[in-house]
Amino acid sequence: MKHTLAVLSLCTGLAGCATRWVVDSDVRSFSSLGALPAGATYRFERLPSQQASEARQQQLEAMAATALERVGLRRDDASSQYAAQIGARVTAELSPWADPWYFQGAWGPGYRPWGYGPSGYGRGWYGSGWYGSGWYGPAFTPPANPWYAREVSIVLRELPSHRVVYETHARNDGPYTASGAVLPVMFQAALQGFPNPPVGERRVNIEIPTTRN
Repeated sequence: MKHTLAVLSLCTGLAGCATRWVVDSDVRSFSSLGALPAGATYRFERLPSQQASEARQQQLEAMAATALERVGLRRDDASSQYAAQIGARVTAELSPWADPWYFQGAWGPGYRPWGYGPSGYGRGWYGSGWYGSGWYGPAFTPPANPWYAREVSIVLRELPSHRVVYETHARNDGPYTASGAVLPVMFQAALQGFPNPPVGERRVNIEIPTTRN
């Protein structure tokens, strides 16, 4: 089982401690672009459900815009060659490393309202939703051993035909709550190899340097 962020150097409780985290994303992309025109421009497009949550969609689009610029796409709402649709989702679950047989919670010690493993058993689920302000929290907090599954997507359409020319998805999971730091890196991973990505699913590792105070 992989971790969302692999801590390469960790000092706990020390002021100014430097750490390096690796965001490991599983990426799958589909492209019919071949080559990107020089100076290619794009605008963001939103689903009706995304239009109802403008502030958090703007946050997601700002994250994705940085990744799109890195691969040669420049935002120009007035004169766009492409339209980009952005999505992200964070789900809180029970950690796969948690004790599968014991649970201390509202139903009393030892009682588990979910299963585990094969034959109808599965990882505990606590709620999910679209990424919002800062870090998206679960519908209710897991009692212990939280685990977060994250997904991001980018769909690029050619204008004015709206034909899909690029679709990419990235996902990762782990115990860390820092979605505000992880999601931008996942958008970057999702565009790895653009506009001619490798065929099939691949692992993309991107390091995040951080300083812990």
